[in-house]
Amino acid sequence: MKWVVSTSPHIHRNISIKKIMYTVNLCLLFPFLGGIYFFGVRVLYMVAISVVSAMIAEALAQTIMRRKLTIFDGSAILTGILLAFNLPKNAPLWIPAVGSFFGILVAKQAFGGLGYNFINPALAGRAFLMASWPEIMTHKWSATMRGTMSGIESFTQATPLGVVKNYAEELNVIRELNEPETLINLFIGNHGGCVGETSVFLILIGGIILITLKYIDWRIPFCYIVTVGILTHIFYLIGITPVTGLFHILAGGLFLGAFFMATDYVTSPVTHKGRVIFGIMCGIITVLIRMWGGYPEGVCYSILLMNLFVPFIDKKIKPKKLGEIKK
Repeated sequence: MKWVVSTSPHIHRNISIKKIMYTVNLCLLFPFLGGIYFFGVRVLYMVAISVVSAMIAEALAQTIMRRKLTIFDGSAILTGILLAFNLPKNAPLWIPAVGSFFGILVAKQAFGGLGYNFINPALAGRAFLMASWPEIMTHKWSATMRGTMSGIESFTQATPLGVVKNYAEELNVIRELNEPETLINLFIGNHGGCVGETSVFLILIGGIILITLKYIDWRIPFCYIVTVGILTHIFYLIGITPVTGLFHILAGGLFLGAFFMATDYVTSPVTHKGRVIFGIMCGIITVLIRMWGGYPEGVCYSILLMNLFVPFIDKKIKPKKLGEIKK
């Protein structure tokens, strides 16, 4: 028998970074196909440009820094896909390229590459685009709702959360937003929004697969979504927001962010308790931005802000060592 002496941990799984990344990419195939169905073939071009740009940026950075090329480990592809998913359908095709370059070069490779980035590269790219070209990132969401919500047909160029933000005084519009037919369309994805975030149903398929395979922990998405739902429904009951908590969790990019970005291994806590805290705080910040912020959505900035607190959470929420006695 051959004995192998090594340092802990000694628990091994038949899994690798490459396998995880490509599995996540495959799970994103569901909302990707949904995006093409709801927004048209232009989504394909946007995702392709974003992915290729991310891979080129990673190869360029690693070549300049004389690091091992890892463009085929799936991580750059994942960044490109998620970045494209967070863009409006009618954004110029140079936008995903610029966003991917920023996310890879500045948020990832500048800090050492995969495993060393302190914020999510895809969300960093989106935040950069939002700060640099806010009009492009927020105007004229050219997605139709196919006439399914008659009360807001004149506002079909806006996202559902944008309608809530800008037309809260229009009682007929708000009443229509809380109708079951509207909520069903939000769940299916038949409404305006970013190209990969609209269909909760398709995102859930991929998210459940990842949880079942234990590639992501259920605590972050569960705590994130439940926190947003509970707080926004309380605010609905006391009159702060005109739409229900169910509307708030189905609209916007909450499910995409909760399952595919907040659960990023590098930028999320390592302990179970830490992940619960992380998810709850992401939910609180998202609600605060939606209620009183300048933007109708708050998922991107909530996750980025909490990424900054992950080292603090990991430091304070440490598992008790075997045999340790508390002071």
